[in-house]
Amino acid sequence: MQGTETMRRDTAQRRRDTLARLGSERDLWVSTAHPDHGPHQVPLWFLWDGEAVWMCTSAKSATVRNVRAEPRVRLALPDAFDVVLLQGEAQCSPAREVPVEAADAFAAKFGWDPRGEEAPYVYLRVVPRTVRAWRGVPELRGRVVMREGVWVE
Repeated sequence: MQGTETMRRDTAQRRRDTLARLGSERDLWVSTAHPDHGPHQVPLWFLWDGEAVWMCTSAKSATVRNVRAEPRVRLALPDAFDVVLLQGEAQCSPAREVPVEAADAFAAKFGWDPRGEEAPYVYLRVVPRTVRAWRGVPELRGRVVMREGVWVE
């Protein structure tokens, strides 16, 4: 476990650290909301392809129902000290209609291929529009590392 003391990172280092975590971590929290049913949050496995986050869940899940009604989502890596939050709009695709490269990479990472399941699964693809990253109070200022889909320099 990391301590809570930290040296303030510059924006370029935060970006590098964020990309490294997106490329190596397994889980993230997905927050959605439905106009009638309110907020919903669930952890899902994810794949970062260098441009977008790919997740997969049951076609009947509250997450898919919410995204279809309101595509804006927030994603969070599971560390309350080394925070990474992504915001964007999720696109839903049935498992059998996802680009082969993304579905194959997801299956390779997790050893599970939703395309082979009998029950229907949906991939959610989120291209981040905003990314915030910080470690503790010293990094709260300047925590936006992506704005309007462009990495901050």
